[in-house]
Amino acid sequence: MSRRGRKAILPTTPFRRPTVLSDNPSDVVVHHTTKQGTTRAYDFGRLPMAPAMQRSLAVLFAAKCTNGAWTSLKSSMGVWRHLYVLGEFWAGQETPPTDVPNLTAGLWSAWRLSRNTKTVTGYNQVMATQLLLRGDSRLPQEVRAVMARRLPGPKVQERAFEVEEFHTIKAAARRTFRAALLRIRANTGPLNAWRNGDVTPGSREWAVGEALDVLARTGDLPRRMSGNGKTPQVLSRYTRVLGGATVDHIWKRLFLTRLEAGALGVLLVTEFGFNATTMSEMPVPRAVPDSGEKSGVRVYRLELEKRRRHAGRHFESRNITDHGADSAGRLISDALEATAHARAYVADRAPAIDRLLVWRGMGNKSEVATNSVGGLIRVGPFGLGADTEAARLWAQEQGLPSKVLRRGRKTVNVVHRREPGQNTQDTHDRVYVLPEPQVQQAAIEVIADGVTDAVEAARRTVLRAQLVDAPQPGDQETATVSCSDFERSPFTPPGAGCGASFLLCTACPNARVAPVHRSRLAHLHAALGNLRSVLDPATWQADWYDAHARLEDLRHRVGTEVWKQELQKVSDLDRQIIDDLLNGHFDS
Repeated sequence: MSRRGRKAILPTTPFRRPTVLSDNPSDVVVHHTTKQGTTRAYDFGRLPMAPAMQRSLAVLFAAKCTNGAWTSLKSSMGVWRHLYVLGEFWAGQETPPTDVPNLTAGLWSAWRLSRNTKTVTGYNQVMATQLLLRGDSRLPQEVRAVMARRLPGPKVQERAFEVEEFHTIKAAARRTFRAALLRIRANTGPLNAWRNGDVTPGSREWAVGEALDVLARTGDLPRRMSGNGKTPQVLSRYTRVLGGATVDHIWKRLFLTRLEAGALGVLLVTEFGFNATTMSEMPVPRAVPDSGEKSGVRVYRLELEKRRRHAGRHFESRNITDHGADSAGRLISDALEATAHARAYVADRAPAIDRLLVWRGMGNKSEVATNSVGGLIRVGPFGLGADTEAARLWAQEQGLPSKVLRRGRKTVNVVHRREPGQNTQDTHDRVYVLPEPQVQQAAIEVIADGVTDAVEAARRTVLRAQLVDAPQPGDQETATVSCSDFERSPFTPPGAGCGASFLLCTACPNARVAPVHRSRLAHLHAALGNLRSVLDPATWQADWYDAHARLEDLRHRVGTEVWKQELQKVSDLDRQIIDDLLNGHFDS
């Protein structure tokens, strides 16, 4: 039902799923249609292969297009290009396979060896084609065995930006987008004034407002053919009030260019760590109800899609707050303002399409049509989405490194946020974190500190006193063991004499443990174990754990049976000494 309670009108014709591949064996054209409505046709008759092989691959390709394996045209286009390279390779062989059942293990091994799998392109050519062919039950078992052999992936060469480089890229993108935003904002004021009737009819301001209104509604200004009949020219009545007929004087007043949208895409990626496709296809963020009405703080809900996730986990949402000029939400507010006129044009002609990033192309097409070129949708003269090519061209224009979107995303998620961005923790660690040199460099100090702490912990919990057969001449007896060098203790400054607790004697290399000391130490070990049952775990861990662990080490060294026998030999004097030690009577 509609909002007013009326029943919806049923379609007059029954629904029919778009045809992907007809049942006619001679038809080898596959149509891939995404859920966004974009379509691309792939003619397998163009592949340099036998007709039977063309049909078999077309059937496998069509299955991928319909079962949800490929949710974007970028995926199907990539595999199509790999199949064309495979066909060229087969055509160059003495006996090319005529169909899938005729494929041999030797021929597939030759294809695999012909590719440079150390590069991303070569690796993808092998993996994509073998994944497609595995879907055919007629594929020989020996070929499947060859395909099952492990193929090491290419080493990741892509690195995160250094700190200064990252700040330079963000600053350049901010300058580009800020200039465009101020330009659009400056022209939106006169347009709104004209629409509200706040300017005097017949004045120059009125003429400028009229021209901007026409531009906002149609995406261009009226034109007529020039004297040579070849080049359409903007009507002079508009060029006079706008100051010229260049794009700077006309449609750039209200719309972003493709490169400016690319700069905005760079800002979104470097701010939020979005995947480039996710950022490009992001719907218009909506303000959460009741946000911003009283406090002035607006909260936007970003709806994100990650197609490579498993079913049921493709979508997620994030709430972004605009609470000031330096907040992440302010970027969303500015993006909405900069694309408002372009989005209004698209919404009027293609209301089913919902994207944040909309830019004006350099052409002057006025027809309403949607098509896709590399995943980008066109509505008349407007393009939707900011692709990696636009970001690359913008970076090239600014003299910056290429692949700003991919490297920017990696920098945000690995170096700054240090948490997954639309990836599982395993993918984040394995693909992004571990190969990154900055992470490896930063980990050196952390690992060194961890090793140092482990060594120190081992020294605290491992017996360092010497085991001797009998007391040595000149040794001094302590409450636990005997000491061979009281004046040079590792726990106190030289010459001051040892002032450490007798519990630390087992951690001192100057100490000696003779058989005469074992019964007393065994009783101390048992007493410390008894304390564990009555004290708070944190207190026992902090005060008594190290001493107990050293005695545990001693027990393992002398043997469990010997240790039990020593417990039977504990004298009243041993009990008194250990009792005084644990009660602090020996503390100075």
